[in-house]
Order: sequence, then structure tokens, then C-alpha cells
Amino acid sequence: MRATREEYWQFSLPEKLLFYACALASVGYMCWQIWARVQLWMSGRPTGEVRQGKQYWMPTRAGLERWFGKVWTYILLQKKVRSSRPKTGAPIHLMMFYGFLALFVATTLLGINTYSPIKFHQGTYYLAYEVIFDTLGLLLLFGLIWAIVRRGSTKEPISKDSVDMQVLWLLLLITVNGYLLEAARIAINPQSQKGWDSVSWVGFALAQPLAALKGNVLAYKALWWFHALCVFVFFVLIPRLKLRHIVLAIFSAAGSPDTPMGKLRTIPMEEVEQTEQIGVKYARDYSRWHLMSLDACMECGRCTEVCPANAVGKILNPKQIVQDLRGAMASGAEVVPSLDPEALWQCTTCNACVEACPVLIRHVDIIVDARRNIVSEGGLSGSAALVLRQTASTGNAWGTNGNREEWMQGLDIPLARTTSEFEYLFWVGCAGATDAGAIKTTKAVADLLKTAGVSFACLGNEEACTGDPARRLGEEFLFQEKAMENVSAFERYGVKKIVTACPHCFNSLKNEYGDFDAKIEVFHHTQLLQTLVSKGKLLAAKPERGSVVMHDPCYLGRVNDESEAPRALVEGMVNPEFHSQKTRCCGAGGGRMWMEEALTERPSNARVEQLLATGAKTVALGCPFCKIMLDASVKQVTEEEINLVDLAEMLQQANSKASVT
Repeated sequence: MRATREEYWQFSLPEKLLFYACALASVGYMCWQIWARVQLWMSGRPTGEVRQGKQYWMPTRAGLERWFGKVWTYILLQKKVRSSRPKTGAPIHLMMFYGFLALFVATTLLGINTYSPIKFHQGTYYLAYEVIFDTLGLLLLFGLIWAIVRRGSTKEPISKDSVDMQVLWLLLLITVNGYLLEAARIAINPQSQKGWDSVSWVGFALAQPLAALKGNVLAYKALWWFHALCVFVFFVLIPRLKLRHIVLAIFSAAGSPDTPMGKLRTIPMEEVEQTEQIGVKYARDYSRWHLMSLDACMECGRCTEVCPANAVGKILNPKQIVQDLRGAMASGAEVVPSLDPEALWQCTTCNACVEACPVLIRHVDIIVDARRNIVSEGGLSGSAALVLRQTASTGNAWGTNGNREEWMQGLDIPLARTTSEFEYLFWVGCAGATDAGAIKTTKAVADLLKTAGVSFACLGNEEACTGDPARRLGEEFLFQEKAMENVSAFERYGVKKIVTACPHCFNSLKNEYGDFDAKIEVFHHTQLLQTLVSKGKLLAAKPERGSVVMHDPCYLGRVNDESEAPRALVEGMVNPEFHSQKTRCCGAGGGRMWMEEALTERPSNARVEQLLATGAKTVALGCPFCKIMLDASVKQVTEEEINLVDLAEMLQQANSKASVT
């Protein structure tokens, strides 16, 4: 006789039918609850692919490949969770996930064998099946125990909701009872004498103390039905609790937008004419995917943990934003009153929450779309409203009517209007032409480009703000006006390549101007300078090792995933605790640069402390916004002499010394 075990051992046909009826009822009720949520999601804007002017729900083959790729990366490989710090409970989640996945696969394989004409659950396959899944089930068991202990003892800001704890106990009960059921079968079932039940080593070990149950089929059935009842309860609860992320996370990951993290949706004028509103007033104004992602939220709090505003005591809580918006979706209430308007304006749009979210929720999209509606209805005032008026009237977010060519005096900087041919347009930006510290960087970049023999030109007074602050503050059509104005200049001078020292300009030009028919290749200045260093046209800076710490700007390191180029320019730099994609925000993004802020609530203060904890006295930067914000905070945090310098300035100094020697 080949190694195997009988399914539904000692169960009569009526008992099987009762089980099927209960299983169908519980799964059916679960699906009914999910369908009620699906109807809410479907009230949102369509998210299917647009092909030849028509909306399609089913994706193309390439779309399906992207879907499966995302499920593989973010669900099966748990990319976001694996990249989290252990402090967030990532090891616990991984143990529970892979343990649960293993038992799901085991149950699915057993079901296929039971209800298909092909019987493969025997022989060597059966032995391997038993030992593998008996072992992997321990991941879930130990993960659940660890989670329960952690929730009961930790002082970390994690959810300690009693319902969450009860769900953990239910899952633990199902897992433990599953092993006990296996042990009872081995102890009671005469097949255990065949010698192969020992491969089910966990159940076999537990069967020894249960030897007294031998032949007691009633006890086995009692355990079996108790286990089934717990599973039925689990099915019923899935849509009601955060357990729903077990299912919905798959669809949230698969259907997540393919747009870059730093790209916000462009609102067409036709939509405004049709809806008679700008931005989101009701939850149904979000896309179907955005609404589904709200239900996929696992309430882990990783988004809130990395939020720079929340970290300094502000009321912004990305997790709470999601929860409140989910409530508004269910009730049909207006979005802004359901959220906290003050919290909406505290967001720096740094995308730390988006980068950390295991189910890929786009918190920044949610917040900016709500801002758009507030602005369109005249709900913005103070310094934030002032920067919009300044941008509209002067083309400069700082509101200066000064000459954008003033910094060029005596430097022989070529201008696009007087230069017949050039390879790169050097985009200076509002800060680069206005702020004294940023002007140093602008001059350094221009000097390095000339030293390396790069053909470039500037727009000078023909350059206007990219509109980044306006778009992220919610003034969508001011952004569109500036974008079209700048794209017109690009077309006028045949611009194909752009280099800029501002990550915010870099992001808008690279990721958002394509919606306005800009056909350009965009580089952050560190990327172009890295290329020039690699070709030997410039020398990398070589300060004393460990004396310089690198601060990654959010819109470069995280939003556009560029952290290698800056580090190639200066040898021996050290990294703070949070760097590259995990960098921490200076607090300037999302229009916060121009908004009033209490000294004790500046994200830049916390960032300076992290940078100085490395012991370095020089902070290397690649963003004019970061330079302004960190400079103000250095004076508050320490009395030591700390040097804030752009990477281009360090490179310029290194190459000036080389030319002298």
C-alpha cells in the first residue's frame, strides 16, 4: 500500500453534505460582503486602460504581465515588508504571511486531489507534502504567538485594538487546532501503524500524549467540526476587519498605477466642464483603484511612522486619512469635512508614506486631490495663497520681479535666444535664480559644465516656474498654465535635453510635462556630473573620509530613485540612519516652503539631528529647498559650525584646486 491518508475519514455522506452547506454559506456571505464594497469602488472614476479612445476594463497582454509582475514583487516576495525596519514588526508579518500562504497552498492542493479525477496525494509526493507543510505551518504558529506577545507588551505606537487581538487569537486557535486535529488522526486512525505518519513530524510528536484517544472517533470528529467552525467564522470576518487585506492586497498591488511616484494626475478641462468641480469633493471622485486601495489598508501604521509631519508632533496621520476616507466612501459624506483640513495642509508630499505602504496606497494623490477641491472653492488663505498669487503674477514662486539673468553677470553664460545650437538647456529654477545660497549652486553647475566642455544654454528671463508648488498646493490650472508656457519655450528653441539642480523642477519636467507634449530628456545635475566624472572630464571631490554626510532630497532619492549619482561625486561620504529611498524630509515640499510653521514643529530640525548624529560637520546636498530648510534648523539644533554645501559646489572646489596644481 502506497503512503497516503483517507480524506473525510469516518465521515458519512450526510456529514459531508452538512460541511459543504456550511462552507458554502460562510464563503457566500463573505463574497456578499465583498460585493457590497465592490459596488462602492465601482462608483469611482474608471481605471481600465484607454485604447483608441475607449475605456477597457480588461487589460492587454502587456497589462496582465505587469499585474502578475506586481503580485510577484509586492505580494509573493513582500518587497515593501522586507525593506521595512524590524522595529515595524516586519519579521512577524513575514512569518505569518509565508506560514499562511503555505497552509493555503497545502489546502488548495488537497482540494484539487479530492475533487478532481486525478489522485496524486500519495507515495513520495504525499511524504514530501506532509513534511514540508507540517514544517512551514510553524511559521504561522510562531508568528502569531510573537504578534500576540508584542501587542501585549510593546510600548511602540501600534494598534492595540481588542478586536485585532481577538482575531490573532482566532488565527492561533485555528493553527493550533489544525495540528491537534492532525495529531488526533494519527493517534486514532489505524493507518498510523503503517509507519509513514512520522513524516508529519509536528502532528506525530503531539500524537504521543493523545495515545489514549485511540479508536475514539467521536473525539476526532469533535475536533474536526470545531476546526471547521473556526474556519467558517474566519471567512465571515474577513471583509469586516483588517483581515480583508489578505485578499484585497493582491488586487491593490496588481492594479496599482504604473505612473511614477512623483506624477500627479492631470485634470482635463473637459472633466471640469462635465463635473463642474475641480479635485475631489466626494469619495466617488477618486478612481476605482484608489477606493479599492482604501479597503486593502492593513492598518500597519508604516505610513504614519515615516511621516515627517507626524514625527514632529503635527496632527497629520496618513493612516487616519485612509481610515477617515474609507468612512466617507461608505457614508457618502463629503471628503474634506470627513478629514482634518489642517492635516491636509501639513503634508509635504514627500511620498515617504507611499514608499512604505505594503499595499501601495497613494496617500499623496488622495491628499492633493482634496487640496485641489479646497483651492477651487476659495478655501486657501495665508502664505500658501500668497505663493499662488506670486507665481501667477511674476512667474516666480518667491514673487520677485527681479531679473532671472542677474546671476549671470560677468560669467559669459549662453542664452537660448542668442545661441544657435546647444545640447543641454540648463534649467535654473526659481530658487536657483533668486535665493543667495541656491545661486552659489547655480554658478557652480554652470562653471562645471563649461569646464567639462558641455554645450548648454539658459532661458534666462524666458524661464518661468515649473508650477510644482502650485500643483502640489492644489492649484492645478496654474500649474498647467506654467507647464504650457515652458513647453512652448522648449519647442521654440528645439530643446531635447534639460539639466537642473532642483529635484522638484527635475520631477515635474521629467514625470509631468509629458502630459503637455514635452519631448525632453531630463537630468538632475548630479546625474550629468556623474557622467562627466566617469568620462574623466571632471574630478570627484575627495574630502577627509567621514567628514561629509549625504542628505538625499525626497524628490531625488525616493520619488525618482536616484541615490547613486550624488555619491559618485564625493568620495568617502557617510550615510545617516535614513538615506536613499528611506531618506527623511526637510519639510519644504508640497508648498510647505512658503507656509508658516512653529519652530518646534519643523521636520528639518529632526533631519538635522539625524545628519549630525554621524559626527560629520559638512552636509552634502542636492536640492535648494533642502539647503534653505536645513540651514534654518542647524542654527536651532546646534551651536557648532556646520557647513551646508551642494554637491556641485564641492565638485567645483575640487576641480578648481586641480586646475591650480
